[in-house]
Amino acid sequence: MAIRRKIFASLAALLGFILAGVVQASADYNMRPGVTETSLEAYDLHMLVIWIMTGIAVVVFGLMFYSIIFHRKSKNPNPATWSHSSVVELIWTTIPLVILAFLTVPSIQLLLKMEDTSDPDLSIQVTGSQWKWHYKYLDKDIEFYSTLSTPREQFENFSGDAATKGENYLLEVDNELVIPANKKVRFLVTAEDVIHAWWVPDLAVKKDAIPGFINETWTRVPQTGVYRGQCAELCGKDHGFMPIVVRVVSEQDFEAWVEKKDAERIAAEKAAAEAAAKSWDMDKLMALGEQVYNGKGTCAACHKPDGSGMPPGFPALKGSAIATGPVKDHIDIVVNGSTGGMQAFGKQLTDAELAAVITYERNAWGNNTGDKVQPADIQAFKAGNQ
Repeated sequence: MAIRRKIFASLAALLGFILAGVVQASADYNMRPGVTETSLEAYDLHMLVIWIMTGIAVVVFGLMFYSIIFHRKSKNPNPATWSHSSVVELIWTTIPLVILAFLTVPSIQLLLKMEDTSDPDLSIQVTGSQWKWHYKYLDKDIEFYSTLSTPREQFENFSGDAATKGENYLLEVDNELVIPANKKVRFLVTAEDVIHAWWVPDLAVKKDAIPGFINETWTRVPQTGVYRGQCAELCGKDHGFMPIVVRVVSEQDFEAWVEKKDAERIAAEKAAAEAAAKSWDMDKLMALGEQVYNGKGTCAACHKPDGSGMPPGFPALKGSAIATGPVKDHIDIVVNGSTGGMQAFGKQLTDAELAAVITYERNAWGNNTGDKVQPADIQAFKAGNQ
């Protein structure tokens, strides 16, 4: 009896160790609960499965250790003559079926709920591209690109003395996606080049962005705050630099934000028209072009700041046939992109920015073609290709 008490004490200690590990994992390494109703339901279902698995592990390992100790050869030198038990086989077949049936009902209910995008209060088209997100509010006259705002010198640490990393290193953007709290927001997710995935863990939203297809998902966030996510599909060189930032605000603040974006759009359109109407000198074109090349245009991400590129995937612009060849061909590939992976910048940049960055590429790094591309040239090219 003393041995049995020791065995059961050991099993109790094992159970305590397992339970302690589950609690610790829940606190430090577990799936995050999130903030939406669906994310909390997914977390509760996840924890239910974890506890069922823990119970199964305790029973199975308990029986295994019991059999090892009390049915060992030294204690029972004569083996049993029976080969199986139909009752035991029925039990260990029935119990898993009951558990699976028990888990099927809440799982299906939750999946159906997560797929129900009907009757949204707001619809937003999310388009992934290499390597940024484009947001278009289908109920508003608002659309913009959202790109990583972490300075490149913080993560391109080739010299080993990079700048100090910020609080939201690699999870900060220049334009946040803003949505109202307590409203059902539908996302129509697609891509324009390769497969991406739009993932915000706290909102229980993760959807593949596939070129030529539109996937739907939704969320309703009950509380204001900032929620961060990332592209969750390996999509190329800068896959790790496609963060997502969703700012949830009150309904009143959202309406104020919409009015502000409308005013910014009108001002930007006016400024772009004024910039496109004038003739730019070489110095101004080169200054703006360098700024666009290394910043907003993200050209340096593929072609490098010195124009040397990363062949064969990302060709050099320094001395290239595009940058030193016919101007029209250069405008065409920047505005419309190419099938080789070059994305189209015709809608991402203003006519003045397009003219400036093309001028910069044709005269930087020793190219020195002397060509000055004006915004009027971009407008004429677009008009001829409509």
